[in-house]
Amino acid sequence: MPIRPLPDHLINQIAAGEVVERPASVVKELLENAVDAGASRIDIDLEQGGIKRIRIRDNGCGIPKDELSLALSRHATSKISSLEDLEQVRSLGFRGEALPSIASVARLTLSSCYQEAEQGWSLVANSANPSPEPAAHATGTTVEVYDLFFNVPARRKFLKTEKTELSHIEEAVRKLALSRFDISFHLRHNQKTLLQLNSASNRVASERRLAEICGEPFVQQSQYLEHEASGLRLWGWVALPTFSRSQADLQYFYVNQRAVRDRLIAHAVRQAYQDVLYQGRHPAFVLYLEIEPQLVDVNAHPTKHEVRFREGRLIHDFIFHTLHQLLAELRPSAETASPAHFPTYVQPLARPDLFDTHTTLSIATEPLSNTQPNQAAFPNHYHYQQPRLGLPVRESLPVYAQLYGQTATLKPSSTEAETSSAVADFPPLGYALAQLHGVYILAQNAQGLVLVDMHAAHERITYEQLKINMQSDSIRSQPLLVPQAVHVSRREADQAEAQVSIFQALGFELSRMGLEKIVIRAVPSLLKDSDTESLVRDVLADLMTHGSSQRIQNAMNEILGTMACHGSVRANRRLTLPEMNALLRDMERTERSGQCNHGRPTWLQMSMEQIDKLFMRGQ
Repeated sequence: MPIRPLPDHLINQIAAGEVVERPASVVKELLENAVDAGASRIDIDLEQGGIKRIRIRDNGCGIPKDELSLALSRHATSKISSLEDLEQVRSLGFRGEALPSIASVARLTLSSCYQEAEQGWSLVANSANPSPEPAAHATGTTVEVYDLFFNVPARRKFLKTEKTELSHIEEAVRKLALSRFDISFHLRHNQKTLLQLNSASNRVASERRLAEICGEPFVQQSQYLEHEASGLRLWGWVALPTFSRSQADLQYFYVNQRAVRDRLIAHAVRQAYQDVLYQGRHPAFVLYLEIEPQLVDVNAHPTKHEVRFREGRLIHDFIFHTLHQLLAELRPSAETASPAHFPTYVQPLARPDLFDTHTTLSIATEPLSNTQPNQAAFPNHYHYQQPRLGLPVRESLPVYAQLYGQTATLKPSSTEAETSSAVADFPPLGYALAQLHGVYILAQNAQGLVLVDMHAAHERITYEQLKINMQSDSIRSQPLLVPQAVHVSRREADQAEAQVSIFQALGFELSRMGLEKIVIRAVPSLLKDSDTESLVRDVLADLMTHGSSQRIQNAMNEILGTMACHGSVRANRRLTLPEMNALLRDMERTERSGQCNHGRPTWLQMSMEQIDKLFMRGQ
């Protein structure tokens, strides 16, 4: 078959296949053009999930009359003009393919008014009259797209239902709205408003938009971070480990305000959460990386979803260490919120009138046993006729203190009681009051009630201490009686030979015995019973892909976690008040003490306001 040039309309449709996949692709491209035009407000109107009609209007700089036709030509753009511009792209779009690609598979009308010009102009793509016509239009641009894929029936058949296509468009708008808090976005579908996001000029307003897009629980249970080093800046919001997801559906990462999906970044974030996330769960975050444009290649993918970094190892380590340090510092303090929350509302008892003014309150003077309580089991009870206290919970506490001041099991030691008399002197987790069923510790702090899972908390404390001891003593190696030969590829053998020092620091001793063969002569003592061959292969794969590996450390941490689990206090073990308070103080000093080794929460905070609501105080 002879070689011949393709006709222009076929070239445009092939290019459209790379750029325009569905209505959401059209919306994304047009929104990026509006952002690059300097718009502060963008309106999106849709019909039938964007299949029938898409109209996007902005108040940007607009397009001059004599450039309207050129804007619909392939590879025509105002954003770059030289190779130097391409190497340091600062705009979202730069190829000049969006408008002509869309016009090749849909009916498109372009209307614009350039920077306060007296007259706006409109142009219909692929029309018999290629010259612009006068149009009433304010400064900015409007693009209307009708009947997507009307001339490509095969592509139209692949479109999903109206509801599905609309959900993809909403996600595209949300993703861009998270990257530009300074722009207002208004999305309507079939004349119904779906999103109305006003511009934000400060952190409070930004978090308000974040709550509208990601949900209020994400904002409440996330930590704001901002860190700068080595010419890189990382900022944004990172959810607490306890706010994990079953799917990776709440993960937004931006590089120079461009939403990207990158395996290097995903690996760094996953490694940072490795030690605090429950198995099979995914972290939630909205993060922004700022980097010099010449250090990142944004022209690595047709849809610009992927980027390529010149210093991939530097980027990986910067993100990992920043997030790892942030998560390590999430320990109980007076400023931090609880890692987990009680429900905002619990149904009260249906018959509160049953508790009249003569309710009998029984306080045991003997330690409670694990048997079912009854009158025979507890013969020594003091019975008080408790009057109803018409006071909020805060005001009731001193009354309760006077009423039960002699009950030793309900108050801390004398020294701690004096310290806790002033609210300002409360430590973050307060002071222990009692133990519940031998499993939970009840404590009082300045905010209200603290509930601690004593086994989970002690497990984390023991685990972190074991890691510190191992690091201080360095990783001990154990020579193998019979060296283990491992057959690998030549590339893997080269990598093992080049990274001998890394393996030695991790407790391995490797040597090369041929082009495609290495020998393991010593392993870390903790991993002497592990599948070291598979571990070495996985580490080599990580080193070749990411330039670093945490697999050996993770494997040793699993063993330390098992040791910590077996060495921690078990359920139904009675602790004294000094022991409980010592555990609380250790939690306040220990990194990552908000979660156990398996990612479960170790403590909960219940504020006085929440307690008041549960008992319907003030209602």
